[in-house]
Amino acid sequence: MKKKLLALLMGTSLVLAACGGGDDAAEDKDTATNGGGETTTDTADAGDAQKLYEQKCSSCHGANLEGGVGPALDKIGASLSQEDIENTIANGKGAMPKGLLQGEDASAVASWLAGKK
Repeated sequence: MKKKLLALLMGTSLVLAACGGGDDAAEDKDTATNGGGETTTDTADAGDAQKLYEQKCSSCHGANLEGGVGPALDKIGASLSQEDIENTIANGKGAMPKGLLQGEDASAVASWLAGKK
């Protein structure tokens, strides 16, 4: 019984560590600019959102949104609004820890996922 409990605790720790892992240097984002020196937002935000997903979420939800430890997100926008997705990112749900992404990062990923229908 003790071996089973120890294995369960170790497995849970491994899953939570994998979901929370990421490169701290990725949090220091540069602003993308076009030739005229103006900031671009549309394509930069989508690319940034996908990078954030790959760094913080793909270990549980899969590199292609196919699911794994966490549920599939390939069609999440068909059932949840951007606000609902952002709320889940901020507050966690089930085994998903809260606060993996915060602020503008959470909003960008939620917006990107909301478009997956």
